[in-house]
Amino acid sequence: MAFREFTSSCRVPASAAVVWRRVTTSEGINDEMMPFLSMTLPREHRSATMATIPIGSPAGRAPLRLFGLLPIDVDMLTITEMEAESHFQECSWMLSMKRWEHRRTLTDDHGATVVTDTVGFEPRLPLAHHVMIRVLPLFFEHRHRRLERYFRR
Repeated sequence: MAFREFTSSCRVPASAAVVWRRVTTSEGINDEMMPFLSMTLPREHRSATMATIPIGSPAGRAPLRLFGLLPIDVDMLTITEMEAESHFQECSWMLSMKRWEHRRTLTDDHGATVVTDTVGFEPRLPLAHHVMIRVLPLFFEHRHRRLERYFRR
């Protein structure tokens, strides 16, 4: 199976510092993903933010739940890069993915912030990439719509 990649962006009416504080918290992550998914940070880091998880070593299991209820996957969360108010990169594996890479970059745009997600993945199941290459970009577009809506309030 091949490693696949896509990029999705949105522009939110807030500074990078304000956006950063939102997108690195469990509350912010889950607000973006709901109602479809929720993610629980690993037990050792539940009171932390993604920005405070140690870089370079697995942080532990981050369960993913369909509709916030039904466990469907586990992300072995590993943050490989982090620069406050600029970007983070996660390189992990999941039960469903041999490889998962997610880079989120925040770029200042005249008082607003452009949020760009670059996602690379390699599913474990044969032919799953045909579905995932269609579903995952739609999911990140959904996340961006929710993020835009949050900052427009």
